[in-house]
Amino acid sequence: MKKLHIFTSAACNYIPKVRMLFRSLREHHPEAVLHLALADERTSLLNLEKEPFDEVMTVADLEIPEWRPWAFCHSIVELATAIKPFCLKKLLEREDCGQVLYLDPDMVVFSRLDDIVTSLQEANLVLTPHQTEPEATLSAIMDNEICSLKHGVYNLGFVGVANTPEGYRFAAWWASRVYHFCRSEIHNGLFTDQRWIDLVPAFFDGVAISRSPRHNVATWNLTTRTLSRSENGQYLVDGEPLGFYHFTGFDSGAHRIMANRNAAGNDAVENLVNWYDDSIFDLARDPLSQVPWAYGAYSDGSAITRVHRFIYRERVDLQRAYPDPFVVSAHDGFLGWASRQGPKEYPALFDNKTSDTTMMEMSRNLTPGFRLHLEIEQGSSGGVKSLLRQSLRNPALGVVLAKRAIGILRREGYGGIKRRLEQSKLI
Repeated sequence: MKKLHIFTSAACNYIPKVRMLFRSLREHHPEAVLHLALADERTSLLNLEKEPFDEVMTVADLEIPEWRPWAFCHSIVELATAIKPFCLKKLLEREDCGQVLYLDPDMVVFSRLDDIVTSLQEANLVLTPHQTEPEATLSAIMDNEICSLKHGVYNLGFVGVANTPEGYRFAAWWASRVYHFCRSEIHNGLFTDQRWIDLVPAFFDGVAISRSPRHNVATWNLTTRTLSRSENGQYLVDGEPLGFYHFTGFDSGAHRIMANRNAAGNDAVENLVNWYDDSIFDLARDPLSQVPWAYGAYSDGSAITRVHRFIYRERVDLQRAYPDPFVVSAHDGFLGWASRQGPKEYPALFDNKTSDTTMMEMSRNLTPGFRLHLEIEQGSSGGVKSLLRQSLRNPALGVVLAKRAIGILRREGYGGIKRRLEQSKLI
């Protein structure tokens, strides 16, 4: 008999909250096989025999090409989201797998999800939109609908996938996209793994959109859904049992602020938020919550900065020169290059006053990011020659290219232009 597999993704420091999700799944779906995709390395503090999940898969277990230098390019949040489709692929390859559900680690399940599981008997995928009803006020339109337009129509805190050829094709497609583009760059149309899913109903067959108000309840849809409690204390949404609630943005305080804004005066919402707050207060004292992220530092303990990750992600020549950028040795390494040469080539990036704006401007020149495994695949000298020929025929294009070249010259000097020509990407 095919089984239901459910997984989440997090680093070690988030495992205490992961337990809340998996304990709720154990209660409501004891038949499911539960997995943690660990965006980290294993720690001795993690004893699987005492955990409410069945298996841990680290980044190293997911068969991701050149996974160590690839991981270096990501922040902790980016990596936790980037490994999701790779874990999905691994689960779909198992003979006992019937369906796979992904839920974010800051979710809690409050009743069985049989309606979703049943829909996957006919559909290949199930998605949940951020909003399922139009907003009624301008402030809510700006807070919620426009936010969805920027970050993605569907919330990727949840996705359900059937073990079908089309389901696997989706997982492979999603993995190929986030491998290069799992970034939070709204100006480039990217929000980690989420914006890609807007394309799914156009690209894949059998995509079910769950508009049930009881699933993926969160602050962004409390304006159009009514959360209440029955006499026996069960949470209800528009009269239906609450399926799962998304406590996103809780640590920063944003969740409570938006809950008060979108559901002011709702005692059930206030009780639910207070309950989660009390629960995670105790979890925060768990030693696991203090475990440093394995990919947050070089091998000598030096912190990896956002600027270092960005430069390495954008420079395929550095990826080739330093295939394991974490390593610091007597024979030098990427940290040595970044410390000595980085400030010379990118003075504005290493200046705290200009770093953020410079990174924003440089990232507008969208690249495939980490591409060590692609060898010389990206572009060719023929592409450069073609652009030059088009510029001669179309002076307007030449002006655009010249402006971009001047921008690169100002930010990165002649070396920046030379690198782009060598990498056959021009500007």
